[in-house]
Amino acid sequence: MHVPDGFIDAPVSIAAGVAAAGAVAVSLRGARRELEEKAAPLAGLVAAFIFAVQMLNFPVAAGTSGHLLGGALAAILVGPYTGVLCVSVVLLMQGVLFADGGLTALGVNVMNMAVVTVVVAYAVFRGLLKLLPGTRRSVTVAAFAGALLSVPGAAVMFTLLYALGGTTDVPLGKVFTAMVGVHVLIGIGEAVITAATVGAVLAVRPDLVHGARGLAAPLKLRVGGELVDAAPAAAPAAVTAAARSTKPVWITGLVTALVLAGVVSFYASASPDGLEKVAADKGIDQNVKEHASAGSPLADYSVKDVGDARLSGGLAGVIGVGATVAVGTGIFWTVRRRRAEDLTAASTATANSAG
Repeated sequence: MHVPDGFIDAPVSIAAGVAAAGAVAVSLRGARRELEEKAAPLAGLVAAFIFAVQMLNFPVAAGTSGHLLGGALAAILVGPYTGVLCVSVVLLMQGVLFADGGLTALGVNVMNMAVVTVVVAYAVFRGLLKLLPGTRRSVTVAAFAGALLSVPGAAVMFTLLYALGGTTDVPLGKVFTAMVGVHVLIGIGEAVITAATVGAVLAVRPDLVHGARGLAAPLKLRVGGELVDAAPAAAPAAVTAAARSTKPVWITGLVTALVLAGVVSFYASASPDGLEKVAADKGIDQNVKEHASAGSPLADYSVKDVGDARLSGGLAGVIGVGATVAVGTGIFWTVRRRRAEDLTAASTATANSAG
Protein backbone atom coordinates (compact mmCIF):
# COMPACT_ATOMS: atom_id res chain seq x y z
CA MET A 1 0.00 0.00 0.00
CA HIS A 2 2.89 2.33 -0.60
CA VAL A 3 1.39 5.47 -2.14
CA PRO A 4 3.66 6.98 -4.83
CA ASP A 5 4.06 10.66 -5.65
CA GLY A 6 1.21 12.01 -7.74
CA PHE A 7 -1.76 10.07 -6.37
CA ILE A 8 -2.58 12.77 -3.79
CA ASP A 9 -2.21 16.50 -4.49
CA ALA A 10 0.31 18.75 -2.75
CA PRO A 11 -1.98 20.47 -0.18
CA VAL A 12 -3.34 17.17 1.18
CA SER A 13 0.12 15.57 1.06
CA ILE A 14 1.51 18.47 3.09
CA ALA A 15 -1.36 18.25 5.58
CA ALA A 16 -0.79 14.51 5.91
CA GLY A 17 2.91 15.18 6.41
CA VAL A 18 2.17 17.61 9.24
CA ALA A 19 -0.22 15.12 10.86
CA ALA A 20 2.34 12.33 10.48
CA ALA A 21 5.07 14.49 12.02
CA GLY A 22 2.79 15.20 14.96
CA ALA A 23 2.04 11.50 15.38
CA VAL A 24 5.74 10.66 15.31
CA ALA A 25 6.48 13.39 17.87
CA VAL A 26 3.79 12.04 20.19
CA SER A 27 5.12 8.52 19.65
CA LEU A 28 8.66 9.58 20.53
CA ARG A 29 7.41 10.80 23.90
CA GLY A 30 5.18 7.79 24.44
CA ALA A 31 7.94 5.36 23.52
CA ARG A 32 9.99 6.59 26.48
CA ARG A 33 7.48 4.85 28.74
CA GLU A 34 7.46 1.66 26.67
CA LEU A 35 11.16 1.16 25.97
CA GLU A 36 12.66 -0.65 28.90
CA GLU A 37 16.34 -1.55 28.67
CA LYS A 38 15.78 -4.90 26.95
CA ALA A 39 13.12 -3.49 24.60
CA ALA A 40 15.28 -0.91 22.79
CA PRO A 41 17.35 -3.34 20.67
CA LEU A 42 14.30 -5.52 20.11
CA ALA A 43 12.38 -2.56 18.69
CA GLY A 44 15.08 -2.09 16.07
CA LEU A 45 14.84 -5.80 15.30
CA VAL A 46 11.05 -5.57 14.92
CA ALA A 47 11.51 -2.77 12.37
CA ALA A 48 14.03 -4.87 10.42
CA PHE A 49 11.74 -7.91 10.55
CA ILE A 50 8.83 -5.87 9.18
CA PHE A 51 11.06 -4.58 6.38
CA ALA A 52 12.00 -8.15 5.48
CA VAL A 53 8.47 -9.55 5.57
CA GLN A 54 7.16 -6.64 3.48
CA MET A 55 9.34 -7.98 0.66
CA LEU A 56 7.30 -11.21 0.67
CA ASN A 57 4.26 -10.38 -1.44
CA PHE A 58 1.67 -13.18 -1.29
CA PRO A 59 -1.12 -13.76 -3.85
CA VAL A 60 -4.63 -12.80 -2.72
CA ALA A 61 -6.62 -12.82 -5.96
CA ALA A 62 -6.11 -13.18 -9.70
CA GLY A 63 -3.29 -10.82 -10.63
CA THR A 64 -3.16 -9.20 -7.19
CA SER A 65 -0.81 -9.64 -4.24
CA GLY A 66 -0.49 -8.27 -0.75
CA HIS A 67 2.21 -7.84 1.87
CA LEU A 68 2.46 -7.25 5.59
CA LEU A 69 1.87 -3.68 6.75
CA GLY A 70 3.24 -4.45 10.20
CA GLY A 71 1.48 -1.96 12.44
CA ALA A 72 -0.38 -4.62 14.41
CA LEU A 73 2.71 -6.79 14.83
CA ALA A 74 4.85 -3.91 16.03
CA ALA A 75 2.23 -2.53 18.43
CA ILE A 76 1.66 -5.90 20.11
CA LEU A 77 5.34 -6.81 20.37
CA VAL A 78 6.84 -3.48 21.51
CA GLY A 79 3.90 -1.17 22.26
CA PRO A 80 1.72 1.20 20.19
CA TYR A 81 3.94 4.29 20.40
CA THR A 82 7.07 2.33 19.59
CA GLY A 83 5.09 0.49 16.92
CA VAL A 84 4.35 3.73 15.06
CA LEU A 85 8.06 4.52 15.13
CA CYS A 86 9.02 1.04 13.89
CA VAL A 87 6.80 1.22 10.81
CA SER A 88 7.81 4.85 10.18
CA VAL A 89 11.49 3.84 10.13
CA VAL A 90 10.67 1.09 7.62
CA LEU A 91 8.79 3.52 5.37
CA LEU A 92 11.65 6.01 5.53
CA MET A 93 14.22 3.39 4.55
CA GLN A 94 12.01 2.13 1.72
CA GLY A 95 11.36 5.59 0.35
CA VAL A 96 14.92 6.92 0.51
CA LEU A 97 16.92 3.82 -0.41
CA PHE A 98 14.57 1.70 -2.52
CA ALA A 99 12.27 4.26 -4.23
CA ASP A 100 9.26 2.48 -2.72
CA GLY A 101 6.56 4.94 -1.70
CA GLY A 102 6.81 8.58 -2.77
CA LEU A 103 8.90 11.04 -0.79
CA THR A 104 6.26 13.77 -1.02
CA ALA A 105 3.75 11.06 -0.07
CA LEU A 106 5.77 9.93 2.97
CA GLY A 107 3.31 11.61 5.33
CA VAL A 108 0.42 9.87 3.57
CA ASN A 109 2.14 6.51 3.92
CA VAL A 110 2.98 7.07 7.58
CA MET A 111 -0.65 7.93 8.30
CA ASN A 112 -1.98 4.93 6.34
CA MET A 113 0.54 2.23 7.20
CA ALA A 114 1.90 3.29 10.59
CA VAL A 115 -0.61 5.40 12.50
CA VAL A 116 -3.95 3.96 11.36
CA THR A 117 -2.83 0.32 11.45
CA VAL A 118 -1.40 0.70 14.96
CA VAL A 119 -4.42 2.58 16.32
CA VAL A 120 -7.00 0.18 14.84
CA ALA A 121 -5.05 -2.99 15.65
CA TYR A 122 -4.17 -2.05 19.21
CA ALA A 123 -7.69 -0.82 20.01
CA VAL A 124 -9.18 -4.11 18.77
CA PHE A 125 -6.45 -6.11 20.50
CA ARG A 126 -6.96 -4.44 23.88
CA GLY A 127 -10.74 -4.55 23.57
CA LEU A 128 -10.74 -8.29 22.94
CA LEU A 129 -8.31 -8.99 25.77
CA LYS A 130 -10.82 -7.46 28.17
CA LEU A 131 -13.41 -9.97 26.99
CA LEU A 132 -11.26 -13.08 26.61
CA PRO A 133 -9.61 -15.16 29.33
CA GLY A 134 -6.19 -13.92 30.40
CA THR A 135 -4.19 -16.56 28.53
CA ARG A 136 -1.50 -16.63 25.87
CA ARG A 137 -3.97 -18.12 23.41
CA SER A 138 -6.19 -15.08 23.93
CA VAL A 139 -3.26 -12.82 23.06
CA THR A 140 -2.76 -14.68 19.80
CA VAL A 141 -6.48 -14.58 18.95
CA ALA A 142 -6.68 -10.86 19.73
CA ALA A 143 -3.55 -10.24 17.66
CA PHE A 144 -5.16 -12.04 14.70
CA ALA A 145 -8.33 -9.94 14.92
CA GLY A 146 -6.47 -6.66 15.37
CA ALA A 147 -4.21 -7.32 12.40
CA LEU A 148 -7.13 -8.44 10.23
CA LEU A 149 -9.05 -5.18 10.76
CA SER A 150 -6.02 -2.89 10.59
CA VAL A 151 -5.47 -3.43 6.86
CA PRO A 152 -8.94 -2.40 5.61
CA GLY A 153 -8.67 0.42 8.15
CA ALA A 154 -5.64 1.68 6.24
CA ALA A 155 -7.55 1.29 2.98
CA VAL A 156 -10.35 3.47 4.36
CA MET A 157 -7.78 6.10 5.34
CA PHE A 158 -6.33 6.10 1.83
CA THR A 159 -9.84 6.52 0.40
CA LEU A 160 -10.45 9.49 2.70
CA LEU A 161 -7.21 11.16 1.63
CA TYR A 162 -8.03 10.43 -2.00
CA ALA A 163 -11.46 12.02 -1.53
CA LEU A 164 -9.76 15.15 -0.20
CA GLY A 165 -6.88 15.37 -2.66
CA GLY A 166 -7.02 12.76 -5.39
CA THR A 167 -5.40 13.94 -8.62
CA THR A 168 -7.68 11.92 -10.90
CA ASP A 169 -11.42 12.04 -11.42
CA VAL A 170 -12.51 8.59 -10.30
CA PRO A 171 -15.84 8.03 -8.49
CA LEU A 172 -15.18 7.76 -4.78
CA GLY A 173 -17.55 4.82 -4.38
CA LYS A 174 -15.55 2.74 -6.83
CA VAL A 175 -12.28 3.58 -5.06
CA PHE A 176 -13.75 2.72 -1.66
CA THR A 177 -15.27 -0.58 -2.78
CA ALA A 178 -12.15 -1.73 -4.63
CA MET A 179 -9.70 -0.68 -1.91
CA VAL A 180 -11.57 -2.13 1.03
CA GLY A 181 -12.53 -5.30 -0.85
CA VAL A 182 -9.00 -6.31 -1.82
CA HIS A 183 -7.50 -5.21 1.48
CA VAL A 184 -9.89 -7.37 3.48
CA LEU A 185 -8.26 -10.30 1.67
CA ILE A 186 -4.79 -8.90 2.34
CA GLY A 187 -5.82 -8.47 5.97
CA ILE A 188 -6.23 -12.24 6.28
CA GLY A 189 -2.58 -12.71 5.32
CA GLU A 190 -1.59 -9.92 7.71
CA ALA A 191 -3.51 -11.62 10.50
CA VAL A 192 -1.91 -15.02 9.89
CA ILE A 193 1.62 -13.58 9.84
CA THR A 194 1.00 -11.43 12.92
CA ALA A 195 -0.60 -14.20 14.97
CA ALA A 196 2.10 -16.70 14.00
CA THR A 197 4.91 -14.31 14.92
CA VAL A 198 3.34 -13.20 18.20
CA GLY A 199 2.60 -16.83 19.07
CA ALA A 200 6.20 -17.85 18.35
CA VAL A 201 7.60 -15.13 20.62
CA LEU A 202 5.06 -15.95 23.33
CA ALA A 203 6.16 -19.58 23.25
CA VAL A 204 9.79 -18.77 24.05
CA ARG A 205 9.83 -15.34 25.72
CA PRO A 206 6.37 -14.10 26.74
CA ASP A 207 8.05 -11.40 28.84
CA LEU A 208 9.17 -9.71 25.61
CA VAL A 209 5.64 -9.27 24.25
CA HIS A 210 4.32 -5.87 25.28
CA GLY A 211 0.71 -6.88 24.73
CA ALA A 212 1.04 -9.90 27.03
CA ARG A 213 2.27 -8.01 30.09
CA GLY A 214 0.28 -8.80 33.19
CA LEU A 215 -1.27 -11.94 31.73
CA ALA A 216 1.02 -14.47 33.39
CA ALA A 217 -1.15 -16.34 35.92
CA PRO A 218 0.51 -17.65 39.10
CA LEU A 219 0.94 -21.38 39.56
CA LYS A 220 -2.06 -22.94 41.32
CA LEU A 221 -1.99 -25.75 43.88
CA ARG A 222 -4.99 -27.71 45.12
CA VAL A 223 -5.14 -27.58 48.91
CA GLY A 224 -8.12 -29.06 50.77
CA GLY A 225 -10.10 -29.19 47.53
CA GLU A 226 -9.46 -25.52 46.70
CA LEU A 227 -7.02 -23.88 44.29
CA VAL A 228 -4.56 -21.47 45.90
CA ASP A 229 -1.61 -19.53 44.54
CA ALA A 230 1.70 -21.35 44.95
CA ALA A 231 4.60 -19.52 46.54
CA PRO A 232 7.03 -18.29 43.86
CA ALA A 233 10.16 -20.40 43.68
CA ALA A 234 13.48 -18.68 44.05
CA ALA A 235 15.38 -19.12 40.81
CA PRO A 236 19.16 -19.33 40.84
CA ALA A 237 20.89 -16.09 39.90
CA ALA A 238 22.51 -17.64 36.84
CA VAL A 239 19.17 -18.92 35.56
CA THR A 240 17.51 -15.54 36.16
CA ALA A 241 20.25 -13.72 34.26
CA ALA A 242 20.03 -16.16 31.37
CA ALA A 243 16.25 -15.82 31.24
CA ARG A 244 16.53 -12.05 30.98
CA SER A 245 19.08 -12.09 28.18
CA THR A 246 17.62 -10.97 24.87
CA LYS A 247 20.69 -11.90 22.84
CA PRO A 248 19.42 -15.32 21.63
CA VAL A 249 16.09 -13.81 20.56
CA TRP A 250 17.84 -10.89 18.86
CA ILE A 251 20.25 -13.13 16.95
CA THR A 252 17.49 -15.54 15.92
CA GLY A 253 15.26 -12.69 14.78
CA LEU A 254 18.02 -10.98 12.81
CA VAL A 255 19.05 -14.21 11.06
CA THR A 256 15.41 -14.88 10.20
CA ALA A 257 14.99 -11.38 8.76
CA LEU A 258 18.16 -11.73 6.69
CA VAL A 259 17.06 -15.10 5.30
CA LEU A 260 13.59 -13.81 4.46
CA ALA A 261 14.88 -10.68 2.73
CA GLY A 262 17.96 -12.23 1.16
CA VAL A 263 16.63 -15.60 0.01
CA VAL A 264 12.89 -16.13 0.43
CA SER A 265 11.98 -12.76 -1.14
CA PHE A 266 13.08 -14.09 -4.55
CA TYR A 267 10.02 -16.36 -4.53
CA ALA A 268 7.52 -13.62 -3.60
CA SER A 269 4.58 -12.93 -5.87
CA ALA A 270 5.41 -10.59 -8.76
CA SER A 271 1.79 -9.43 -9.11
CA PRO A 272 0.99 -5.80 -8.21
CA ASP A 273 -0.14 -5.25 -4.65
CA GLY A 274 -3.66 -4.17 -3.72
CA LEU A 275 -3.18 -0.43 -4.19
CA GLU A 276 -1.22 -0.83 -7.42
CA LYS A 277 -3.91 -3.10 -8.86
CA VAL A 278 -6.76 -0.80 -7.88
CA ALA A 279 -4.85 2.24 -9.18
CA ALA A 280 -4.25 0.59 -12.54
CA ASP A 281 -7.81 -0.73 -12.87
CA LYS A 282 -9.56 2.50 -11.84
CA GLY A 283 -7.15 5.01 -13.39
CA ILE A 284 -5.88 6.47 -10.13
CA ASP A 285 -2.30 6.25 -11.41
CA GLN A 286 -2.77 8.59 -14.38
CA ASN A 287 -0.74 11.37 -12.74
CA VAL A 288 1.88 9.27 -10.97
CA LYS A 289 5.30 10.94 -10.89
CA GLU A 290 8.76 9.44 -11.13
CA HIS A 291 10.24 8.77 -7.72
CA ALA A 292 12.82 11.26 -6.52
CA SER A 293 15.07 8.33 -5.57
CA ALA A 294 14.61 6.49 -8.86
CA GLY A 295 18.36 6.80 -9.46
CA SER A 296 19.23 5.12 -6.17
CA PRO A 297 21.62 2.17 -6.57
CA LEU A 298 19.05 0.13 -4.61
CA ALA A 299 15.91 1.28 -6.46
CA ASP A 300 13.24 -1.39 -6.93
CA TYR A 301 14.98 -3.67 -4.41
CA SER A 302 17.91 -4.53 -6.66
CA VAL A 303 21.58 -3.62 -6.57
CA LYS A 304 22.73 -1.56 -9.52
CA ASP A 305 25.17 -3.26 -11.91
CA VAL A 306 24.54 -6.72 -10.44
CA GLY A 307 23.19 -8.69 -13.38
CA ASP A 308 21.95 -11.81 -11.62
CA ALA A 309 18.37 -11.07 -10.48
CA ARG A 310 18.47 -13.49 -7.56
CA LEU A 311 21.77 -12.13 -6.24
CA SER A 312 20.78 -8.50 -6.87
CA GLY A 313 17.48 -8.80 -5.03
CA GLY A 314 19.03 -10.80 -2.20
CA LEU A 315 21.81 -8.27 -1.66
CA ALA A 316 19.31 -5.42 -1.68
CA GLY A 317 17.22 -7.21 0.93
CA VAL A 318 20.20 -7.87 3.18
CA ILE A 319 21.33 -4.24 2.87
CA GLY A 320 17.81 -3.08 3.68
CA VAL A 321 17.59 -5.24 6.79
CA GLY A 322 21.00 -4.04 7.95
CA ALA A 323 20.19 -0.37 7.35
CA THR A 324 16.80 -0.65 9.05
CA VAL A 325 18.09 -2.43 12.15
CA ALA A 326 20.97 0.07 12.45
CA VAL A 327 18.82 3.19 12.07
CA GLY A 328 15.98 1.78 14.14
CA THR A 329 18.21 0.62 16.98
CA GLY A 330 19.98 3.99 17.01
CA ILE A 331 16.68 5.83 17.31
CA PHE A 332 15.33 3.54 20.01
CA TRP A 333 18.54 3.64 22.05
CA THR A 334 18.34 7.44 21.94
CA VAL A 335 14.74 7.34 23.13
CA ARG A 336 15.73 4.87 25.83
CA ARG A 337 18.54 7.14 27.00
CA ARG A 338 16.10 10.05 27.23
CA ARG A 339 13.86 7.86 29.38
CA ALA A 340 16.80 7.10 31.69
CA GLU A 341 17.61 10.82 31.91
CA ASP A 342 13.98 11.62 32.74
CA LEU A 343 13.92 8.99 35.50
CA THR A 344 17.20 10.26 36.93
CA ALA A 345 15.95 13.85 36.90
CA ALA A 346 12.70 12.80 38.59
CA SER A 347 14.58 10.87 41.26
CA THR A 348 16.88 13.81 41.92
CA ALA A 349 13.95 16.22 42.19
CA THR A 350 12.18 13.86 44.63
CA ALA A 351 15.31 13.52 46.76
CA ASN A 352 15.86 17.29 46.83
CA SER A 353 12.26 17.98 47.82
CA ALA A 354 12.45 15.33 50.56
CA GLY A 355 15.69 16.82 51.86
